Amino acid sequence: MGTRGPIPKRDAERRRRNKPAQPTAKITASGAVKREPCPANLHPEARRWYKSLADSAQTLYWEPSDWCQARVAAIWLSGLLSAGARPSAHMVASWLSMVAELGVTEGARRRMRIEIDRTAGAPDSDVSEMDEYRRARAAAG
Repeated sequence: MGTRGPIPKRDAERRRRNKPAQPTAKITASGAVKREPCPANLHPEARRWYKSLADSAQTLYWEPSDWCQARVAAIWLSGLLSAGARPSAHMVASWLSMVAELGVTEGARRRMRIEIDRTAGAPDSDVSEMDEYRRARAAAG
């Protein structure tokens, strides 16, 4: 059974002088992780949520079990949305807990210390606007 409190750092990220009583078990895996197909009869919003995961950067860290968990969460969400009844606060909290474990929300990713920078490699819009201005001035003058 795990310990309470925040998720511990990986061994490579730790600076410590004392060695733990039991070393961390490490597993080496290779190959691409196969994404679970989207279930056929999902509610449209649940289908949209599941398909959006394929474009999400945090799935780079996912294992097949994470994709299975996401599939279960999508089926669960579909059931909540399709029931026609108003879901209870407990049902919503359960679903949010499932997706937080997957690092789907910004807050969950921050707790996992994962940052996604979608601007990396993109040209700075202010700089490109200034370049266009300079070219226009040079052509006019």
